[in-house]
Amino acid sequence: MFLINRRRFLAMALSLPAVASAAVTAPSQAAPSDLIETVLTRAHMPRHSNELWVLIDDQEATLSVFRGNALVERYAPISLGRAGAKTQRVRGDNVTPKGEFRINRFNYESQWRTFMGIDFPTPAHARMALEKGIYSQTDYEDYFDYYRRNGHPPQNTALGGAIGIHGLGSADPDIHGRYHWTQGCVAVTNEQIDRLASLVGVGTRVVIR
Repeated sequence: MFLINRRRFLAMALSLPAVASAAVTAPSQAAPSDLIETVLTRAHMPRHSNELWVLIDDQEATLSVFRGNALVERYAPISLGRAGAKTQRVRGDNVTPKGEFRINRFNYESQWRTFMGIDFPTPAHARMALEKGIYSQTDYEDYFDYYRRNGHPPQNTALGGAIGIHGLGSADPDIHGRYHWTQGCVAVTNEQIDRLASLVGVGTRVVIR
């Protein structure tokens, strides 16, 4: 397994952001890149004073739960994808996608103890994929058609899927404490995933930056 020491990671510049779109419709014009970046930089602000939300920080290797601006829990170190965190992810590249997401499913029988899925790829990720040539126009339209029909993004496109937050299961805690080791998910300890699952629910906002 290819492992990268967490201390070797450098800060990744935001080339294009990955923010969730409220309306699941394919826009007729490309969203300006600077506008998407602006939305991502503001994603760490609570939507309202009582919002319970999650902030995952790539550089600090932390997962924080907030109620509004008040810190509720913080877990460190956490593990991200073996290839780091970036705004653009493609299937099989072991990258954790940056952006603004929502928890959309729970699997309490996961091999990772508990798995909390997020709604990656978001409409913004799909737009980025089109602009970068990862999606064709047909791929892009198929993405939105699937999203409209099913209420969640497809998981088998060129961007991949099955991204979420999970525990260690039977994974080695020592490796977890020293390296980023996942295929793109965010991993915490089994005790931490139990606690997190008691705090958040479907619809909770998750910001990965």
